[in-house]
Amino acid sequence: MTPLAVEIRAEIAAHGPMSVARYMELCLTHPTHGYYMMRDPLGARGDFITAPEVSQMFGELIGLWAAAVWKTLPLPARHDVNLVELGPGRGTLMADLLRAIKIVPDFHAAIRVHLVEVSSTLRQRQRDTLSGCGVDTQWYDDLMDVPSGPTIVLANEFFDALPVHQAVKAADGWHGRAIGIEGDRLVFVQNAELMSWQDDVPAAAMRDAPLGAVFEWREERIIRHMARRVAQRGAALVIDYGHAESGFGDTLQAVSRHSFADPLAAPGEADLTAHVDFQALHAAAAREGARVHGPIPQGEFLRRLGIVERAAKLKARATIKQASDIDAALARLTEAGPTGMGELFKVMAFAHPALEKLPGFEA
Repeated sequence: MTPLAVEIRAEIAAHGPMSVARYMELCLTHPTHGYYMMRDPLGARGDFITAPEVSQMFGELIGLWAAAVWKTLPLPARHDVNLVELGPGRGTLMADLLRAIKIVPDFHAAIRVHLVEVSSTLRQRQRDTLSGCGVDTQWYDDLMDVPSGPTIVLANEFFDALPVHQAVKAADGWHGRAIGIEGDRLVFVQNAELMSWQDDVPAAAMRDAPLGAVFEWREERIIRHMARRVAQRGAALVIDYGHAESGFGDTLQAVSRHSFADPLAAPGEADLTAHVDFQALHAAAAREGARVHGPIPQGEFLRRLGIVERAAKLKARATIKQASDIDAALARLTEAGPTGMGELFKVMAFAHPALEKLPGFEA
């Protein structure tokens, strides 16, 4: 039993079944035993690999996307721009981005880098990665703490790690799904009381859902604040794995050592994520006045930005082994299938209403 499992069992014993969102929050960001708080989970020696770790091409193209968006902003909004990354991992994306945008010196000079990261361990890794980039960087626990002003936000594999609520359809309506105790194990249970919102659910599909269907949703505080900021002056780019339309299904999963694991077996010892509902993100951002672009598959987005051409240029001066690695990275980032990120991962942008076209979102 992990140290966090002991604390979770004590909280359940004292207060009753724990919501899935509360469980996920403790597993990932508990100040002492949280998965992200005490380790670097990325890379071959960790538990999973994100797109920036696959290839430098990913961060380079995101950097040039940001520079192109910056050029479309009204002239007064191009000074002292907040370049914000949510959940920056090792800082790899930002490092590749900063190197790429040196070819746009006015943009490079205009940005102020702000990283939103709750893990002190990962903050130190980010400092080490960015130490030679020559850009002043500030760290924050929350997006709300980032100074106001023109803003470009990047969120790669950030929303999938935000706590997700779950509800289960029963014969008498929807019940919250929770974590309970059965002997020496943590198990999924259903709350006895009906969900208070069941009579106000707007979608007919919710009312017609089959018995046993699971519905997931996240709090909208972060996405609404992000959309509100960029709707005034700026843009945001969200890249994550998930579904383009809202639906049903239990997508909560645990990953450890690059393999799937039981999400209840070892709290705090495995990464927990759930699919991002891009339709819900779209609706939340639109309510805040932002113009929404996408979602489109990651592979299509990167090809439109020129990843195939960038790969060819890198291969032109590469060894045979390096060229093979570049081809493998290109396939991993853009292709579909069980090992590809090109279809499962989606890309969506929110922007000032006047920004009718954004790079990568038009053929």
